[in-house]
Amino acid sequence: MHRLTRTGGTAELLRWLAGRAEGWAGLVGPDGTVLHAAARTAGAMVPDVAGLVAEGASALTERGVQAYSVDTGAYTALLFPLGCSSPGVGDLGAPVLAVVTPRPVAAGLATLLADVVLPLSLCLQAETLERKRRRVDLAESRGREAVLHLLMTGQLSIAQQVAGALRPRLPDPVRVCVVECSGGGRDEVARVCADADGGRSWIVRCPVYARHLILVMPAEAETPEPGAVPPDETVAARVGDCVVGVSEPVPLADTATGYRQAFHALAAARELPTRHARFGVSPDSALVVGPAGHRWADELLNPLLTHVPRRAQDPGSQELLATAASWLAFSSHATDHLKVHRNTLAARLRLIGELLGLDLHRLADQAALDLALRVRSTPAPACTPEPAQSGSSASGTSEAAGGLDAILVRPAVRDWADQQLAPVLGAEETLRTWVRCEGRIGPAAAELGISVPGARKRLTRLETVLQRSLLRPPSARYDLWLALRSRDLAAAA
Repeated sequence: MHRLTRTGGTAELLRWLAGRAEGWAGLVGPDGTVLHAAARTAGAMVPDVAGLVAEGASALTERGVQAYSVDTGAYTALLFPLGCSSPGVGDLGAPVLAVVTPRPVAAGLATLLADVVLPLSLCLQAETLERKRRRVDLAESRGREAVLHLLMTGQLSIAQQVAGALRPRLPDPVRVCVVECSGGGRDEVARVCADADGGRSWIVRCPVYARHLILVMPAEAETPEPGAVPPDETVAARVGDCVVGVSEPVPLADTATGYRQAFHALAAARELPTRHARFGVSPDSALVVGPAGHRWADELLNPLLTHVPRRAQDPGSQELLATAASWLAFSSHATDHLKVHRNTLAARLRLIGELLGLDLHRLADQAALDLALRVRSTPAPACTPEPAQSGSSASGTSEAAGGLDAILVRPAVRDWADQQLAPVLGAEETLRTWVRCEGRIGPAAAELGISVPGARKRLTRLETVLQRSLLRPPSARYDLWLALRSRDLAAAA
C-alpha cells in the first residue's frame, strides 16, 4: 500500500483496491460526482455503480459518519470519507473513497479500506499540491516571458515594474545568455543556472525555441574577483550536453540587441569543444549610421509611428512596431512569440508594408526596416558622429533625404561593413548568392549548381567563420545584406 503511494499515486492505489475487492474503486465528491475510478478489468462493469455511489455519498454527508455501506441485490458499496485522522465527524467537503464489491463482502476488506484512507488522503493532497505548484510555475513562467517581451520591444519602465513583483529585479547593464539544452532537460538546466549565479539572473524559458533558455545576467565587474567563474561558463562546464552563447555587456534597454548577439554566439559555440562562446567585438550597425541615419529611420517609420487605427480592436502603432520587430527576429515563429494566429500576423504585416511602402517579401526592404527599428531604439548620442564638414551644414539633410544608400556610403558604415565581411574576404560567392536569392537555400543551391544539402553545409561553415547565425532566426542576413550593399556602393563610387 505504501509502495504504491510513493510510486504510483492515487491511480495505482485505486487499481490495486479494485483488484482486492474484485469490483470497482473510486474517489467521489460529496455530491456523488466520480473524481477518479478504477475497475478490476476493462469488462468488470458493476451494474448501476453511479447510483450506488451517489446514494451512499449523499447518506454519508447527511449523517456525518466515518463509514457507510449500501447493499443491493448482488453488490455492496462501502464508503469512507478521506481526511478523517481521528474519531469524530470528518470533513464534509472531503472526497469519499467508494468501493463496490460482490456480496458477500470478503473478510477483512472493510478493515483494509479503513487502513488505506490515510495514505490515500495524503497521496491525493500531494497530487493536488503538485497541480497547484505547476499552475503557479506556469503563471510565473508566463510572467517572466512577458517581461522579456517588454524588454525586447523597448518598454523598459513596464518591464521593471512587473519584474519588481516577480523578483529578482532586473540588472543594468546586462549580458544576455542563450543556453541550448538537449531533449526535455530545460527545467533542470534552469535550476543549474539559478544555482550558478545565486539567483541574480532573470531566467526565461524561450517561447520560440523549446530547447532554449534565455538569461538576462548582471554584467560582470571590470575587475572580477580572483578565481571567480562567470555563471555562463559554469553552466557550460556543469551541463555536458548544453551549448551557451553570451552577448557583450549592453544597457538593459538594449536587451533585444543582446539577445541577437547571444544567438549569434550560440551558432559559433556549437562548433567549439568548450560549447561556449561570447559575441566578438563588433559594433552594431545602428551605432555607425550617425545622426543622418536617425533622420532616415524617423522618416521611414513615421507613417507607422503616427498610425491611428480606424477601429478600437485594430492594432495601433506600438502593437505594429512590436509585430514588425518580432517577425524580423523570429520569422514565422513570431506567432509563438506574440501569441497570435498566423492569419493575424499576415494581416498585420500587410498593413505594415502598406503604411511604409515596403515589400516585406524582399530581403532589401526587410533589412531596411530592421535597421530603422534598431536605429530608433538606439540613443542618438551613442551613434558615431558625423565627420567634420568643410562645406555647408545642409549636407546632412540632403544625405538623409537620399535614402538608405546615402547612409551606407558613410565612412563609418563602410568600415563596419569591411569588419563584418573580413572573415570571408575573397570567398564571398556562396554568401552573395544566398543573399541575392532572398536568403532561400533552394534557389541559392540551384544558382550555385550544387545540392540543397551541399548549400546548407556551406552556410553552416560560414556560420562558424562569421560567428553569426544564418540558417535560424534571428539571422545575420540583414546585416550581411547591408554590408554587401555598402561595399558594392563603395566599389561603384
